[in-house]
Amino acid sequence: MPAMLVDGGIGSDLAKAAAGAKGQEDLGFDGLWAAETNHDPFLALTLAAEHTERIQLGTGIAVAFARSPMTLATTAYNLNAFAEGRFLLGLGSQIKPHITRRFSMPWSSPAARMKEFIQAMQAIWASWSDGTKLDFQGDFYQHTLMTPFFDPGPNAHGAPKVFLAAVGELMTKVAGEVADGLLVHGFTTESYLREVTLPAIAAGLDASGRTRADLQLSLPSFIVTGTTEEELAAAAKGTREQIAFYASTPAYRGVLEHHGWGDLQTELKGLSKEGKWAEMGERIDDDVLHTFAVVAEPDAVAGELLARFGDVVDRLSFYTPYKSSPELLRGTVEQLRAG
Repeated sequence: MPAMLVDGGIGSDLAKAAAGAKGQEDLGFDGLWAAETNHDPFLALTLAAEHTERIQLGTGIAVAFARSPMTLATTAYNLNAFAEGRFLLGLGSQIKPHITRRFSMPWSSPAARMKEFIQAMQAIWASWSDGTKLDFQGDFYQHTLMTPFFDPGPNAHGAPKVFLAAVGELMTKVAGEVADGLLVHGFTTESYLREVTLPAIAAGLDASGRTRADLQLSLPSFIVTGTTEEELAAAAKGTREQIAFYASTPAYRGVLEHHGWGDLQTELKGLSKEGKWAEMGERIDDDVLHTFAVVAEPDAVAGELLARFGDVVDRLSFYTPYKSSPELLRGTVEQLRAG
C-alpha cells in the first residue's frame, strides 16, 4: 500500500479556523476534517482553504439528507474550486430522529437513498463539467432542469471526491459502489473492520466493476495517551464516555454484537434515556476500551496503530475526545507516514 496519510481536525470556531488549519498544515498533517455538529463545516473549511496551500480539507461529515443533491453539489463544487482541488466531500446519513425531527426532512431506505443522492450529484457535476444534459430520474430524487443562468460551468479542478461514512453493511456496500472513499466510523474495531466492513466494500466494488485502488479508507481511531498518569486517566475517562455514547445508539449495535456485547447496548440506551451520561462511561470496562481504542504512551501509539490497521486503511486520524495538544502526537504523524 502507499504511504499512510495522516489527518487532523478543525473545530467549529470561525475565529480560530484559519490559524488552526495553518497550524496543522505546518505540523505535517495531510488533511483535516470538519464535523457538522453545532456549526456549518463548510464555513470553517472555506477559511481553512484561504489560509493553507497543501493540506486536503474535508467534511467529516456533512449531513446529506438535511440537504438536496443540488444544494450540496453546488456548495461542494464551489468549495473545491476555491480550494484548488483540495476539498473532500464527506457525507453521512445521520439517524432517522435527527433527519425527521431536527431537520424536518424525509427519511426512507437510507442506503438506497444515499446511493441515489451521490449519483444525482455526479449527474449534476457532469452537466456542469462537460455539458452532459441533466436528466437524472430516480426513486428519491429527480433533477431534470439546468439552464445557463444557474450553470457555473466547468472549473479547472472539477468536482470533489466523495467520501461516505458507514457502519452497517448496506451503507458500506454503497460506498464501494459509488463513492471515492469510505469514512469508517470511529466506533469500530479491528475485527469488525476486517470481518464485516472489508467484505461489504468488496461487494460494492465488484458490483460497480472497480477495484480496491479506486477507494480510500479513512479511519478516525480512538487514542488514549498522555505523558503522566493523570493525563492517561483523563484520556481514558473521556474515551470511555464517548464510546458509551456511540454504544447506546441502536444503529451501532451490530459492532457490539460482533464481539458478543449486544446487551451492553441495551443497558447504555436505558441509561441515556435517564440522562445518566457519567454512569454510561463507567460501564465501558478495560476489555471494551482496549478493543475500541489504542491505549499507549505517545511514542508507542504509531506502532499500535500500524499493527491494527496498517495494511487496511489509507488515511488515519486521531480520535481524542479529551483535552489534548496536537504536539503530543507530532512524532506519531512522522512514524505513521514512514510506515
